[in-house]
Amino acid sequence: MRARRASPALLRPVRGAFAALSAFAVLWGLVSCAGGPSLEHRGAITAPPGDSRDLAIGSAGFTESELLAQMYAALLDHAGYRTHVLTVGNRELYEPALEAGQIDVVPEYAATFADWLNAKEHGPEAAPVASPDLDGTMTALRRLAAPRGLTVLPAGRAVDQNAFAVRAAYAAEHHLRTLSDLGRAKLPVRLAAGDECVQRPFCAPGLRKTYGIDITAVDPKGVGTTPAKQAVQNGQDQMVLTTSTDATLDQFGLVVLADDRKLQNADYVVPVVNRARAGSARPTAALNRLNHVLTTEDLAHLNEQVDSWRRLPADVAHNYLVSKGLLKD
Repeated sequence: MRARRASPALLRPVRGAFAALSAFAVLWGLVSCAGGPSLEHRGAITAPPGDSRDLAIGSAGFTESELLAQMYAALLDHAGYRTHVLTVGNRELYEPALEAGQIDVVPEYAATFADWLNAKEHGPEAAPVASPDLDGTMTALRRLAAPRGLTVLPAGRAVDQNAFAVRAAYAAEHHLRTLSDLGRAKLPVRLAAGDECVQRPFCAPGLRKTYGIDITAVDPKGVGTTPAKQAVQNGQDQMVLTTSTDATLDQFGLVVLADDRKLQNADYVVPVVNRARAGSARPTAALNRLNHVLTTEDLAHLNEQVDSWRRLPADVAHNYLVSKGLLKD
């Protein structure tokens, strides 16, 4: 559903010449072997979990992914590893590179990645395996990831999933706190979202079926874009599709309505690692330290510092980890 996670293919270096050479190696490997090593010949799947000293951290190229990748790199550096961050613009590129060991660690989203791997394994028409239940989603995700030589580490507290926001004044006028409240109010709702919202089960069809909301039209202004939020701010539309880590809603006078019937899937942040290179206890322990502190609200605030305050993701990530006592300044 998220447009920002389907950004155009992009591969660019982040840290110096070594990162540039590594980025070229990833690109060359993907061009020459787009699907990664064959499952039949990949000994890494059954090999003991690895502990490589040099680790490539992948980022999907949008702000939140860059921040998470920088935090992973900093925690692994602190644990004694040598890391570099590679920005690879979409899952179709970085997932095969992760299988091949050209990228060792990536930040992912449990439900989105589970359904993506399921579609890759069983075809685009395969029934979804993700759900609002985190435990069930993680079980399905790990079952799909393991045969590909991937280990999914525990999910933390932060979740980035679809969210729906309205004007604060509109919510106050109609006594709206939840999506159920909006359904009961029987108000006509024009929804600012991506054009795919018309068909996606977690968007307009789900709002109608789960909450009884009268979606009269979808205004195709994108997911959480400035024009979409402005359309709700000025009353052209009544609701906007954004994400739970959007920290700019206050600037437009918008508030999120709670997904009280759990329409959205469990898109918790999870690190995914190449088992043969980074699946051992030591890198796992380093990355799991973030799970104890990072919340959805924290992630929204970190996004805001980069997107609105124009700070560098590496600096924002470092300062956050210092503030939480995970690094020393």
